[in-house]
Amino acid sequence: MRIIFMGTPDFSVGTLEALVEAGHDVCLAVTQPDKPKGRGKEMQPTPVKAAALRHGIPVYQPEKIRNPECVDELKKYHADICVVIAFGQILPKSILELTPYGCVNVHASLLPKYRGAAPVQWAILEGEKVTGVTTMQMDEGLDTGDMIQKAEVPVAEDETGESLHDKLAAAGARLCVETLKALENHTAVFEKQGDSPTAYARMLDKEMGNIDWSRPAVNIERLVRGLNSWPSAYTHWQGKTMKIWRARAEGEGCGESVPGTVIKVEKERFTVQTGNGVLHVYELQIPGKKRMESGAFLRGYALEEGTVLTQES
Repeated sequence: MRIIFMGTPDFSVGTLEALVEAGHDVCLAVTQPDKPKGRGKEMQPTPVKAAALRHGIPVYQPEKIRNPECVDELKKYHADICVVIAFGQILPKSILELTPYGCVNVHASLLPKYRGAAPVQWAILEGEKVTGVTTMQMDEGLDTGDMIQKAEVPVAEDETGESLHDKLAAAGARLCVETLKALENHTAVFEKQGDSPTAYARMLDKEMGNIDWSRPAVNIERLVRGLNSWPSAYTHWQGKTMKIWRARAEGEGCGESVPGTVIKVEKERFTVQTGNGVLHVYELQIPGKKRMESGAFLRGYALEEGTVLTQES
C-alpha cells in the first residue's frame, strides 16, 4: 500500500520500520517540528524524522496539522492510507477522510481500556496483569474509532514503563502490518467500542512522581515501576530529591512507625514504612549522581533507621 505515516516518538519508529520491511511504499512521514534539546539547545529531529531520513522517506513537519494547507500538502502524495501512531496532534475530519482507507491508528492498550496519552504507564499504575495494542479506524473522537485487531501483552511482576513501552512498540509494529494485510484482502472486521471501563489515561507530569508514603506499598511500587524512566518516582531526604528507580512492596499493615520512616537499613537495601505494608528500596538516585544500587548509596551516605522520607522538600 502507499502510506502516509504519521508519528513522532520512539514508540512510532518500530512500526515505520516494519511497514518499510513489509514492502509498503511509505511515501511521506509526518511528524512534529524539531525541538531544541540539551544544554546547547541544538535542534533535534524527532525519532520518526531520523528513521524516515535513513530510509530516504520525505518528511513533513507542520506546526498545526489542522491548518488547511496541510491537507493540500498531503493530497499531493495520493496515498491509499494514513497510518498514525503517537503523532501528538488531533487530526481534522479532512485528513481522517483524505485517503481511500482513511486513517488507521495503533494504540498501546486493549481498547476501550486506557484511551488517552499515556496508556503504557497507566496499565502498570493500575496493576493490570495483561495489556496490549489495538489497531482502529480513526474517527473524530479521542481513541474512540472502530477496533480492527488486538494483540495481548502480559505485564510482568517487575515490569517498568520503559520495558513495557518496548514490548508494546514491537507488538504494535507486528499488528499494524497484519492489519494492513487484512484491509488489502478485505478480510478486516470492524468492531464498535463500548464505554471505557477505565479512567482516561491522562498525560504524565513530574508531580505525579512525588511519593505519598501514606499510600499502600503495592501502589507505591507500581508508581516506581510505571514512571520508570520518566518522570520517575521520588521522595525527599535531607532537603534533596531522591529518585527511586527499583523497589519491592511487601506485607500489610502500618506498623508503629509513621509512613515514610526508614525502619530497617541492610547491606544492599533499606526499608520504608508505608500506609499499608513496607517498601524495600534497591536502586535510587540523588542530585548530581548517577543511578546507583542502594548498597552503593548506603556505603557512601549515612542513612539511619528512624529517618523520615517526606513528600515535600
